[in-house]
Amino acid sequence: MDDFKGSDWTLNSDLSTESLSSYCCSACDGSEKVLRSRTKARSLSSPMAHSSAKFRRTQSLHGPSPVTTFGPKACMLNNPKAVMHIQDPASQRLTWQKPPESVLVIKKVRDPSLLQPFKELCIFLTQQKKMVVYVERKVLEDPAVANDESFIPIKKNFCTFTEDYDDISNCVDFIICLGGDGTLLYASSLFQESVPPVMAFHLGSLGFLTPFDFSTYQSQVTQVIEGNAAIILRTRLKVKVVKECREKNGVADEKSLIITTGDTESNHKTMQYQVLNEVVVDRGPSSYLSNVDLFLDGHLITTVQGDGVIVSTPTGSTAYAVAAGASMIHPNVPATMITPICPHSLSFRPIIVPAGVELKIMLSQEARNTAWVSFDGRRHQEIAHGDSITITTSCFPVPSICFRDPMNDWFESLAQCLHWNVRKKQSHLICEEEDF
Repeated sequence: MDDFKGSDWTLNSDLSTESLSSYCCSACDGSEKVLRSRTKARSLSSPMAHSSAKFRRTQSLHGPSPVTTFGPKACMLNNPKAVMHIQDPASQRLTWQKPPESVLVIKKVRDPSLLQPFKELCIFLTQQKKMVVYVERKVLEDPAVANDESFIPIKKNFCTFTEDYDDISNCVDFIICLGGDGTLLYASSLFQESVPPVMAFHLGSLGFLTPFDFSTYQSQVTQVIEGNAAIILRTRLKVKVVKECREKNGVADEKSLIITTGDTESNHKTMQYQVLNEVVVDRGPSSYLSNVDLFLDGHLITTVQGDGVIVSTPTGSTAYAVAAGASMIHPNVPATMITPICPHSLSFRPIIVPAGVELKIMLSQEARNTAWVSFDGRRHQEIAHGDSITITTSCFPVPSICFRDPMNDWFESLAQCLHWNVRKKQSHLICEEEDF
């Protein structure tokens, strides 16, 4: 497949389809083509050629691709902007266009137990693998790292950066996370477009998204560098927050970009985020119910009255959403989940909508107070009347490296981390002779 913009890695997929169209969302207008692959067309003399006239089989989660002609005259209107193929998870493999030379190491801050693994990994990467290591400046300012004199010679070889100030999107070949699930979420937030492959080691508390055991890190990292690894594309949400520029003490708030194009968004400021888990809109510190309108592709579908609403990716379906009563969705399923938080209605159930639809959330006219929004638990901000939150599927997923493969890793995490369907075994029925 074509490489992700600004990176030297590709997604190798052994598909037997005639072609795969672009992986793009409705917000791209076809301009942001991220994934595309063409394979050789099957020979007409092939035994499968005759059966393919009836079913165009692909390696996908849906089995045979559905036909697009219905009866003698009806057919599906061709819309290339809306096409998204679902790959077989077992066929997604990592490969490198060029050998990787740089790596970003993300360490959980203020955790002394991670100091030794962090040192061992950095020494291994710099001295044995001869790689350029990027580390965030605040990690080196952590007292556990700064006060370690034996680590000073190693730190001199690091390239450092600061979040929100330095752009490292074109400098890093892949990412290694040391900690819990939060380190993977943080890695996602550092890249607003193409994300390098992420390898996450389980050194935190839960570890649903961190499948690797650090005890075998040398062999595991070596396999990734050699391009021998399965990979899963974790869908992200593209979020746009448009807020009215309100004056504070006679001075306009200029902390964000103010759009002055003369259109309907004039005198508004716009912020954009890439979200891996979920967008949460809640009532914040207010004692009143949250009251927000939910639009889908421009149509009002419902008004949420309760503690709030969660819009999550399949990856985020096993986070806040599942605690609020939602179903769990495998990350390969192209979908967006909408989950109410303590709704003031017995019939308001979580729903799943197709990936690529555009959701819009606004404060209802009848709302008694403002609402608050957060993105993967960060950047908490207030939403008032006239503000809007637009959410759609991002064209830039997070390529997460698997320990085994996407299916086994996910079910292993369900069993080990969430204890899914764990109960005592029912004893078998003992039939005694006198019962007969």
